[in-house]
Amino acid sequence: MEQKKIKTALVSVFHKENLDKIILKLHAEGVQILSTGGTQKFVESLGVPCQAVEDLTGYPSILGGRVKTLHPKVFGGILCRRDNESDQAQTKQYEIPEIDLVIVDLYPFEDTVASGASAQDIIEKIDIGGISLIRAAAKNFADVVIVASQDQYAPLQKMLDEKGAVSDLEDRRFFAREAFAVSSHYDSAIFNYFDRDDKSAFRYTQNTPKPLRYGENPHQKGYFYGKFDEMFEQLHGKEISYNNLIDIDAAVNLIGDFEETTFAILKHNNACGLACRPTVLEAWKDALAGDPVSAFGGVLVTNAAIDKATAEEINKIFFEVIIAPRYDAEALEVLFQKKNRIVLIQKKQVETTTQFRSILNGVLVQDRDLSVERAANFTPVTSHKATATQIDDLIFANIIVKHSKSNAIVLAKNKQLCASGIGQTSRVDSLKQAIEKAHTFNMDLNGAVMASDAFFPFPDCVEIANKAGITAVVHPGGSINDKLSVEYCEQNGVAMVTTGICHFKH
Repeated sequence: MEQKKIKTALVSVFHKENLDKIILKLHAEGVQILSTGGTQKFVESLGVPCQAVEDLTGYPSILGGRVKTLHPKVFGGILCRRDNESDQAQTKQYEIPEIDLVIVDLYPFEDTVASGASAQDIIEKIDIGGISLIRAAAKNFADVVIVASQDQYAPLQKMLDEKGAVSDLEDRRFFAREAFAVSSHYDSAIFNYFDRDDKSAFRYTQNTPKPLRYGENPHQKGYFYGKFDEMFEQLHGKEISYNNLIDIDAAVNLIGDFEETTFAILKHNNACGLACRPTVLEAWKDALAGDPVSAFGGVLVTNAAIDKATAEEINKIFFEVIIAPRYDAEALEVLFQKKNRIVLIQKKQVETTTQFRSILNGVLVQDRDLSVERAANFTPVTSHKATATQIDDLIFANIIVKHSKSNAIVLAKNKQLCASGIGQTSRVDSLKQAIEKAHTFNMDLNGAVMASDAFFPFPDCVEIANKAGITAVVHPGGSINDKLSVEYCEQNGVAMVTTGICHFKH
């Protein structure tokens, strides 16, 4: 590996935490430090001599700080090729010192946008000098080490401790890769600010990769890019897998649509048990009753604190993951009895409003389905009106069907999931699957309600459902044959409401 001696370093940063050891190590190795403004004061406060960039360039910081390092004596020192005779002759002619290490970070553009700052303040946080230094040093990685964020202080410190003020080509290529990751993410954030909701191009970046044990199957590699720890705190259990993450995403999106105390059990991204009850223990028991077989190995989620009594009941079955906003200390003692069981605290809700997936050598993008229909969104289409209890159950069932794989049918009663039919190519098959499952677990469908993620093109579903005991139905409506289903309900005393909102999920 071609080694390069670090003789001169340019340091210009906002984040100075953990930088002191690096500066002191560079000084001990005889490295000359160049710097600007506040960083210069910081370096000098450590007792380390520092040359001001202004002294090198002969120009002060101008235009309110917009121009500080943009000068040939800075960029020439970074970009000059050490093995190029012409470059070397020109740097000697113009008295440009070689710069071998650049430590720089960028104005906090994303944080400024997130803070709700004014447009003027946001624009001022578009970094020019810093991003230019990063690109220049990374481009010339054959000769220069670039440290583009505080995240790279630790690798730099490790290199200095192990090798002194010397870098290998492998080191410089690593830091260049990280630098281009920083610059591309930064530019994407700026583009997305200007693009807003126009979707004129697709730009999405994340700087926190997490390798997974494997992907959906053991022969597939898997990675997660995101800030999982901002949403969750893992209290216990094994490493979270690719499939765990998909189930966790489905679970928190589902539970987020409920306001009452609710417990849900999911398997392969679909609810197999769910209930709203006055207490979390009651909600758990009635959620489990809907399908105790599918609950085996499932993902559990609630929007209420889990106490010891509930934990003891939950502990009677095997499950992969449990998610709650908080746990009593005694409940955790119970839940921790299985060493691999993943126990998560959900700290915040899903905030993204856009979904995307790779498809056909491209990317498919859409708005997240954030619609939750309440009573005010229901349009009665039969003279037989739903009762207040039925309305509550229709709202309940419609939320579940929104989060179920299409074609989806949900049967519910007294805010308990009786059964669902999911992922079938025929809506009739989904309904039959739901009815069969309800009967398997002795769920009483007399007086239950039905929700469908899409309209009924024929009256067969409402007829089958009514004969099974269903007395109220909610669906989007919109079929040219809506009247056939309405007529059946009208003739058989079934209350039907429409929402005008489809909830296909594929």
